[in-house]
Amino acid sequence: MEKPGSAILIVDDDQTNTRLLEVQLKSSGYQIMTAHSGGECLEQIKAHLPDIILLDIMMPEMDGFDVAGRLKADPRTENIPVIMITGLADRESRLRALGMGAEEFLTKPVDRAELLVRVRNMLRLKEYQNFLADYNRVLEQSVAERTRELREAYKDTILTMVRAAEYRDEDTGAHVQRISFYCLDMAEELGLDAEFRDEIFYASPMHDIGKIAIPDAVMLKPGALTPEDWAIMKSHAATGAKILEKGGSPYTRMGAEIAQNHHERWDGSGYPKGIAGEAIPFAARLMNIADQYDALRSKRPYKPALDHERVVEIITVGDGRTLPAHFDPQVLDAFGHCAERWRGIYDAHAD
Repeated sequence: MEKPGSAILIVDDDQTNTRLLEVQLKSSGYQIMTAHSGGECLEQIKAHLPDIILLDIMMPEMDGFDVAGRLKADPRTENIPVIMITGLADRESRLRALGMGAEEFLTKPVDRAELLVRVRNMLRLKEYQNFLADYNRVLEQSVAERTRELREAYKDTILTMVRAAEYRDEDTGAHVQRISFYCLDMAEELGLDAEFRDEIFYASPMHDIGKIAIPDAVMLKPGALTPEDWAIMKSHAATGAKILEKGGSPYTRMGAEIAQNHHERWDGSGYPKGIAGEAIPFAARLMNIADQYDALRSKRPYKPALDHERVVEIITVGDGRTLPAHFDPQVLDAFGHCAERWRGIYDAHAD
C-alpha cells in the first residue's frame, strides 16, 4: 500500500546513526529528511509533513518521549506513525514509548531487515487511515447516484483491506468470509432490520484488521506467546478501531466498534477494557460468539480443529476456558437456533 518515495523523517542527535539509517532507507527508494534534535524535528514538520518518523529516545534538551507526546497531541501530526529507536531494552521504556503514542519501537543496533519490515507495515497503516479519512470527504461531495456507486466500491475496498491483513496469517483463510455469514444469519434470527444486516455483513470481517500492525515475530510465532507477546497481540483491538474510526461510513463505524470490543465478554472478563453487559456494543456481542465458534472449529498452530458438536457444547455448557457467562444471554439463546446453519456455513466455506 505504501507509495514509492514515501518521506521518512529520521530524528537522532548522533549523526553516525542518522547516516546509517539514511543509507539503509534510501536504498529502498524512500525520501529521507533528517533532524538532530527534538526542537529541529518540530520545526521541520511545520513546513513539511513526513509519512513516518523514526525517533531516537535519548537526546539532550528534549528527549524522544517528549517529542512523541507533542506530535500525538497536535491534530496535524497525530496520525503520522512514530517508530521509537532506542538503546534501552527495558520493558518500562518500551511501555512508556507506546504510552506516549508511538506505534512501534526498535532497539539499537537496528537490524536492516527488521527496520524495513516495520517501516513498510507502518506506512500501510497510514495509507489505510488516509484512505478512510478521504472517503468521508468524497461521500459528502457526491450526488445520490454516485453515492450508491461509491458504497459498492467501498465494500470492495473493505474486502481488499481484509485480505491484506488476512494474508499475514495463512491459517485464517476463509475465516473472515464465514464470519460475515454467521453474523448475517444471527441478525436475521434476531429479527434485526435490513440496514443492520447489511452493515454487519461488511463490518464484521474487519474485526482483526489491527493485526496488520502486529510485528511478524509475534504474529507468526509458532510456539506459545510470552506475557509481553500477548500484550502486544491484544493491542490489535485498539489498533483496528484506530484504523477504522476515521472512515465515517456506517460500515467503518460499526467496524470500529467491533474491532475495539469483539474480545469483551458479557461477564466483564474480556479485553481490552474489561467492560461488561450492555456496555458492550451489540454488534460486538454478536460478533464475539461468531468469532468464538469459528476459532474453535478451525485448526491453528497451537490447537487442533474441533467438530461442530463439541464446539456447541463448549459454548453452551463451557469447558473452563470458554463459559456461557461470556456471552450475551439473548445472543447465546439465538446461537442455539443458528447452530445447525452455522455448521453448513463452515462446511460450505471451509479453508
